[in-house]
Amino acid sequence: MSGSSPTGFAICGDDSTSSGGVFDVAGLRRQLEELEGEMARPDLWDDAEAAQAVGRKKNAVEAELTLHDRLESGLDDAEASLELAEEERDASLLAEGIAQCNELEGVLEQAEVQQLLGGEYDGSDALLSINSGAGGTDACDWAEMLLRMYLRWAERHEFKTEILDIQEAEEAGIRGVTLRIEGEYAYGYLNTEQGVHRLVRISPFDSNARRHTAFASVTAVPEIDDAVEVEIDESDLRVDTYRASGAGGQHVNKTDSAVRLTHIPTGMVAQCQNERSQHKNRATAMKIMRAKLFELERQQQQAKVEELTGEKREIGFGSQIRSYTLHPQQRAKDHRTDLEIGNVEGVLDGDLDAFIRATLLSQGGQVAPAGGKG
Repeated sequence: MSGSSPTGFAICGDDSTSSGGVFDVAGLRRQLEELEGEMARPDLWDDAEAAQAVGRKKNAVEAELTLHDRLESGLDDAEASLELAEEERDASLLAEGIAQCNELEGVLEQAEVQQLLGGEYDGSDALLSINSGAGGTDACDWAEMLLRMYLRWAERHEFKTEILDIQEAEEAGIRGVTLRIEGEYAYGYLNTEQGVHRLVRISPFDSNARRHTAFASVTAVPEIDDAVEVEIDESDLRVDTYRASGAGGQHVNKTDSAVRLTHIPTGMVAQCQNERSQHKNRATAMKIMRAKLFELERQQQQAKVEELTGEKREIGFGSQIRSYTLHPQQRAKDHRTDLEIGNVEGVLDGDLDAFIRATLLSQGGQVAPAGGKG
């Protein structure tokens, strides 16, 4: 059923979410039954990784079905309100119907973004690294501001965060940080944030109150599980231990518990200092190294494909993707999509979803298969 309201709103019925439309509901329900059967197998948990993968797929399918039901119910309510408003010419019912439509629009936008996250590892947790660049003390302070921004973004999405390694700067801010962000599609979202971020402001560290520009880079890699094979020759690794510089009590400051791994052939570095045990820090640093080398191999393969097909795509890391201006005007502008937001303080407080959505839409991401995260 479809029609239009006197306000010009299109009213869509069940046809928009039926099998073969946005949601293949029948297919999703069949898939859920199959996954529930898998979960009921007594021998499934003999392989913990496989069991967790089945559980993740089941949760994803359930989430899609829940979204469908929410949209269907909301659509029915909005349609009823608008039709009644037309019949009775009731302004309050019209306002209620419009509010319901606006709410559904937000739900659909979120669903649209998730449909664009079709990469094999987009559903993975993320390992995010922030490093200060040109700009001296301002750059170190800027790196710490970016850390706060991403922590606040993760908090808004109810994602779990853990700082694995942080290097404090001498005067203010940080030289670098690596953190784990755990949540549905964390890597898919944060992959859009890779690149150089520029800050323009009156420097709080300049006694003459002059305007300064500072840079920091952001990289993201998917956290891969042990089922993904990444071979690392131990002879290619240099292992350094040092005393952790962050909080952690007297033990951290008195022992060389922090571990830094350097992959000599590529120059990749991974380090961890958040655990008291050197053994645990080494294990975490190795996990970070495996993820970085895995992502490097994926990027190299993608570059070869693009070279063979003649396809040229902008490489995020190493290019300036966004500017945050605090003086003279207030704005945050993404140079890939030209999206500009005046409320830069809100952006720095973690309101990044508009930028993430615009970047995903501009990239024309592959549509994820229903219920699948890869």
